[in-house]
Amino acid sequence: MSGHSKWATTKHKKAVIDARRGKLFARLIKNIEVAARVGGGDPAGNPTLYDAIQKAKKNSVPNDNIERAIRRGSGQEAGGADYQTIMYEGYGPNGVAMLIECLTDNRNRAATDVRTALTRNGGSLAEAGSVSYLFSRKGVVIVPKTDTLTEDDVLMAVLDAGAEEVNDLGESFEVITEPNQLVPVRTALQQAGIDYESAEVSFVPSVTVPLDEEGARKIFKLIDAIEDSDDVQNVYANFDVPDEIMEAVG
Repeated sequence: MSGHSKWATTKHKKAVIDARRGKLFARLIKNIEVAARVGGGDPAGNPTLYDAIQKAKKNSVPNDNIERAIRRGSGQEAGGADYQTIMYEGYGPNGVAMLIECLTDNRNRAATDVRTALTRNGGSLAEAGSVSYLFSRKGVVIVPKTDTLTEDDVLMAVLDAGAEEVNDLGESFEVITEPNQLVPVRTALQQAGIDYESAEVSFVPSVTVPLDEEGARKIFKLIDAIEDSDDVQNVYANFDVPDEIMEAVG
């Protein structure tokens, strides 16, 4: 699973490029707005909103933008859109299974964008249920490495809070939990004084497809094309790419 996980955790490195295009900020703001609408505008009583705010702050979203999104989502300010979450299933090159999570106010536009990106880049949409069974819904916390922080430190902090496993991803540690244990695990890290990059519910593949360099380039190109849609929030895929190939494709 290392290749898939490392790809997911390198996304913050694209923050500057994405922010320039406005896409990353837009996604983070949308998450905050929806979290506030669903669970209320108080992050102390709404863990999903709390984590969405923290992720936005880690990616340098201005506080004014965050506050306005909370007010729109909680109904204190006009202008909030009626977003729906839609999950599309598909296949990429080499039979890589993909889950594409959209947050949109226009289902037709989202479906067209996803289908077009897939078909132009060697992929295809799949029937509902034909791909999702290959993934498990999990809580995922990413903890950046420091000179003093060890894998044992992270493990000791989260073990009693319900963490299932801790993985070394090279530049960071990945803590896997059941979705309902995400908040206790995140809280345990905070209480231990351990900083975390992000904490969110994700889809983790149960089986993976190994890719060579050509296959890796194709799947990364496809993911970039899918993520060009403003409606796409997350792309999950079950590929595995060795470290040396990950380096080669940049």
